[in-house]
Amino acid sequence: METVIQIVIVMIVLEFFEFYMQSANRLGEMIDKLYGYYNKNIFLFFLVHPTFYYVLGVTLYFDTFNFYSITILVLKALDLFFKIELIKQRYYEPPMDEELEKMMELKMTLGVKVFAPLTYIPLLYLSIMT
Repeated sequence: METVIQIVIVMIVLEFFEFYMQSANRLGEMIDKLYGYYNKNIFLFFLVHPTFYYVLGVTLYFDTFNFYSITILVLKALDLFFKIELIKQRYYEPPMDEELEKMMELKMTLGVKVFAPLTYIPLLYLSIMT
């Protein structure tokens, strides 16, 4: 049980690291910040998303390929691909669609910002415990 608590605490720390590295008031600002990492080095962009690799490592270590761990990995992968696609649309294939341009100006509420920690941490706990 102590190991599970340590794993969850590390996940919490990594989620808040991601939160800090990607924090912005608007979606467009977050994509601009992520583009800065992406433009410097693609590996830096992926290093700003450590929870994906952490969950993958925990899943492999505990051999817990269940619904919860697969859900986390799929959501994290979709998040990465979505961000890369927005970077591609904004910087490499302009002009951006009107709908996407409007979406980039959306204000990110507190609920959007804390969605990841409030979702992934309990799912990781359930993944290990089942």
